[in-house]
Amino acid sequence: MRTIIRFTLLLYSLVNYSQFQFTGELSENHSNKTVYLSHINNYRKSSRVYLDQIISKATTDSSGRFLFEGDNLTSKNNLYRIHFDDCDTTVNTSHFLKECNYTQSILFLAKNTDTVELPLLQTNQALCEINSTNNASSLILEIDALKEEMILDFMEYPSKANETLTFKKWFNILQEFGVKSGEPLAELYIYDFLSERASETHAYYLSDLQTNPMYGDLLNRLSANYSDAAFTEQYERELTADNTAQNDFPVSSKRLQLKHLFLTGLVLLIVSIAYYGYNHRIRSKKSNQFETLTGQEKNIMTKIAADKSNKEIAAELFISLSTVKTHINSIYKKLGVSSREDLKSLL
Repeated sequence: MRTIIRFTLLLYSLVNYSQFQFTGELSENHSNKTVYLSHINNYRKSSRVYLDQIISKATTDSSGRFLFEGDNLTSKNNLYRIHFDDCDTTVNTSHFLKECNYTQSILFLAKNTDTVELPLLQTNQALCEINSTNNASSLILEIDALKEEMILDFMEYPSKANETLTFKKWFNILQEFGVKSGEPLAELYIYDFLSERASETHAYYLSDLQTNPMYGDLLNRLSANYSDAAFTEQYERELTADNTAQNDFPVSSKRLQLKHLFLTGLVLLIVSIAYYGYNHRIRSKKSNQFETLTGQEKNIMTKIAADKSNKEIAAELFISLSTVKTHINSIYKKLGVSSREDLKSLL
């Protein structure tokens, strides 16, 4: 059946030479649905829908079919997206910025002369399969399938010890697939995934960049096939920046470590001096306060520290209860406390 579809698409493309036709089908409950076609001219913006990438829109018929056609695409392969969502189409811009609860899309490579069919699967799933007159159209789907296998591999063996080995394995698998595809844009899509700064792969990518000639080879292939494309210049800038940052890293890292060490030592010194000074002042203050006490007041203070009551203190020191209270009030005043608990804390 697939062979018949490809043959039909090929015949149509010959008859409609120099025009593209992208057709597809959603489920019947998506009749009169708005479908969007985007041109991904920045490979760092391929992960979701961006308003400035949308170049056309179509509406599904009663059976859920849609059609994009014309002659306004480039003569060389480029990355495109077809998507639909559950947003209110009366909202002009906001719903494209990931504010929808549901968005379904497909990425593919195509050029101005291609005929692409996105069939509805028997499982009623849309935008999951590609039939095209261009063999490169389905490469992005194949790469995404490899990325899912990579993620499952990490989930199966999540240990830190296995991480480097797994990265090495999948970097090789993905990069070799890109080279064998013969399409530099497929390699660029893989590079975007492996070098993403927010991803766990970024640290390994920076290490791989120092020894793997693939990155320079990709730049040569992009320059040969897409010399005037913005993404070729973008890739060259990123590669230069990452290489420069890596070369400068050892020196800057050493300087940063020395700076941190100096600042840490300085902070510890300041804290130590402040702590010593504070304790010295406290000890001096306490010493001066205690020196103002009379001999009898010191005796009474010792009894209070031993949890003696006023009556017990009076009996042991052979003085009256009122005299004990007078001495205690004098102690409180001289030491700046107001209760036995405060006095015990000070002691």
